[in-house]
Amino acid sequence: MRTRITEQLHIEYPVFQGAMAWIADGYLAASVSNAGGLGIIAGGAAPIEVIREEVRKAKSMTDKPFALNIMLLSPNADDVAQLVIDENIPVVTTGAGSPSKYIKQWKEAGTAVIPVVASVALARRMERLGVDAVIAEGMESGGHIGETTTMALLPQVVDAVNIPVIAAGGIADGRGLAAARVLGAEGVQCGTVFLSAEECHISQKYKDLVFKAGDISTVVTGKASGHPVRSLKTPLSRKLLKMEGHIETRTLEEIETMTAGSLRKAVQDGNFQEGTFMSGQIAGLVNEPSTCRDIIQNMVEEAEKRLRSASSLI
Repeated sequence: MRTRITEQLHIEYPVFQGAMAWIADGYLAASVSNAGGLGIIAGGAAPIEVIREEVRKAKSMTDKPFALNIMLLSPNADDVAQLVIDENIPVVTTGAGSPSKYIKQWKEAGTAVIPVVASVALARRMERLGVDAVIAEGMESGGHIGETTTMALLPQVVDAVNIPVIAAGGIADGRGLAAARVLGAEGVQCGTVFLSAEECHISQKYKDLVFKAGDISTVVTGKASGHPVRSLKTPLSRKLLKMEGHIETRTLEEIETMTAGSLRKAVQDGNFQEGTFMSGQIAGLVNEPSTCRDIIQNMVEEAEKRLRSASSLI
């Protein structure tokens, strides 16, 4: 399955692994890249030396392209942006802000720039800034989300820009990849399905919750603060929803205190009571352990089969 994005990035399959904070480390990214996709290291708010270590770990494990994601609201965003150049990272993805002040230096260094967007307006703005592609992410995704579904957002972004568009949100198998291609996407970015990978080093409790999840097992919290987050239903998420129903300044401060470190508690400790187990709505399709290679190959093979079948009906 060759597309503009596989040609641009020199990857075998048009499948990106999502930049999941505390989860998407150098080991997972290298494993995805070795399987033919684009592995992505999540910088998050980690110290620069920690991120550098993960980048070098990935380099030691693969000679294939991989990416680094920069959360632009991070206090060390400037340092991570320079790290992209210093370590000659081939691809950078961005979120939580505009990468405008870094684009020129990244492009001069030969790095492809691919921001995550949640609206047509932002996609157009990114194209004007000279990025190489955009990731159109719908609200079905796990973690921080926008307000528009992938089905509605994707074709509108595809029509609005000339650069390649990657679909994200609600995609975990070949049917999702095929649908994204029909809607005009040049590839997909998947997060939740890679939680099932043996190469994804999260707590067993986290994996078990994903495997047991159904179609209505996620909830969105944080709307009151303007930073909505999708995660699995847990005692913490239910408590947050209740508090957000009676919002006031004091409550927002309490919520911030309660959620501080909650993702780490989920990823590393499997703390069901106090952890935030981020997951997309597609978790109901993720039912058993797998490997990065099997996830990608099964996805691509099924997508090709579905697309051939659909073509024969025309």
